[in-house]
Amino acid sequence: MFKSLTTRIIITTITLLVSGIYCYTFFNVRQQQSQFIGMARENTELLLHTIESSIFHAMHMGNVQDVGSILAMVGQHNQLVGVRIFHPQGMVLRSSNPSEVGQSVRPNDYALYQSTKPFEIFQLPLHGEVLSMVKPIYNEPACHACHGSKARVIGVLNVNYSLNRTKMQMVQSSRIFVISSIAITAFLAITISLILFKFMKRPLDRITEEMLRVENGHLDVHIEYCGKDEIGRLTSSFNSMVDRLAAAKEELEQLHFQQLERADRLASIGEMAAGIAHEVKNPLAGISAAVTIIKDDLDSTDPRGEILGEVIQQVQRLDKTVNDLLFFGKPSLPELTCIDINDVIAKTVKFASQHRSVMHVEKKLLLAPLIPPVFADSKQMQQVFLNLILNAFQAMVGGGTLSITTGCVFREEREYVRIEVADTGTGIPAPILEKIFTPFYTTKAQGTGLGLAICSKLIHLHNGELTVTSDDSTGTTFTIELPACNVCDIEREMNKEIAA
Repeated sequence: MFKSLTTRIIITTITLLVSGIYCYTFFNVRQQQSQFIGMARENTELLLHTIESSIFHAMHMGNVQDVGSILAMVGQHNQLVGVRIFHPQGMVLRSSNPSEVGQSVRPNDYALYQSTKPFEIFQLPLHGEVLSMVKPIYNEPACHACHGSKARVIGVLNVNYSLNRTKMQMVQSSRIFVISSIAITAFLAITISLILFKFMKRPLDRITEEMLRVENGHLDVHIEYCGKDEIGRLTSSFNSMVDRLAAAKEELEQLHFQQLERADRLASIGEMAAGIAHEVKNPLAGISAAVTIIKDDLDSTDPRGEILGEVIQQVQRLDKTVNDLLFFGKPSLPELTCIDINDVIAKTVKFASQHRSVMHVEKKLLLAPLIPPVFADSKQMQQVFLNLILNAFQAMVGGGTLSITTGCVFREEREYVRIEVADTGTGIPAPILEKIFTPFYTTKAQGTGLGLAICSKLIHLHNGELTVTSDDSTGTTFTIELPACNVCDIEREMNKEIAA
């Protein structure tokens, strides 16, 4: 479920919404509670000042007995728990509850008087939370006649205001606010979910379904969407992509059909060329033999002998071209055995060193001594190395260095033997480098364009890989990777020997 983008957006949005509304509700409820407490405090302070003024007026008029009546009358208010005047030493002097007179004031009220706080909220048995406020009654000059002038405070006026109704109002207000917040949260969550489902999930699901159809090969898909938003742009891009895929598929089909036709024609031409080459090979042998006999009958000083020698060279060149053509058209399958590639390379270099173009070339054989044998045909590998070495000699007309290096590499959990044939010649230009393995492509006047093509074909028949890199400053390097003999290959060879 959580893999859906729409679901994650909805859950994240609702979580953030709930968190935000919860924080707002929490601070708002706390603010309302502070306001209710503040209102209760203001009411208590107003009542306190009223009682103080009434008591001061009664005392000033000499009506001392009216003080108790005033406290008793005020104490009848249903929000007041008690109204009293106590001595600075803690004894109750006057009270709305006559039973308190002469007793010690409550510890909480007396502690509030001794502190610097203007009010205090505490729990009172049978009454719950009460707001207690105290106000000292100072010894004014008008009071000296009765109380003397020594004491600075002649009494402390104390009021206990019940917070039960205030708490009920706070709970009711908080409940209403919380319920409204929950309702708003639910409404917004449902609305946001419906909006996301309609404007996001449904179009995305439609695009996903159509993409599956495109994967199954249906390129006639087209999505209709009227919006100009991000989904609309995505839909437009999808339709454009499908149209281009359809056009590309049609072009590929046409190109494939053309390639099939061309391959069929090339196959026919190849068969015809192989037949022609086979028919030409026998007459060439006869011509070469006849010209050789005629040349041998001539005197060494006869100028016609030079002409006949050129004829023999051209016949031999044609014979090599015919042989290459026949081999490329139908190469013989390799006789795979476990061979020492270092030994094959050494023999091939020794044989190629007899070539006349090797006079100024230095040969470096960096053959790793502990490489495993390779599963290959030694004769065909000798043909590949001979072709690469002769090409390297021809690339270093003014001299240079031929380096042949062997080593091991691991690729796709199998061991391969790597052979690098490098020269220090002029290098191969990039446009030509892409075509050197193409049959009949050559830049040499006497070449057939089949040498490297045959090498590439032979390496692939051995399940190997032939690559090339070239640079004007360092020369050209051909890299061959051949599979090393494993246990299965050795067992196969042993079975062949036993069968023989």
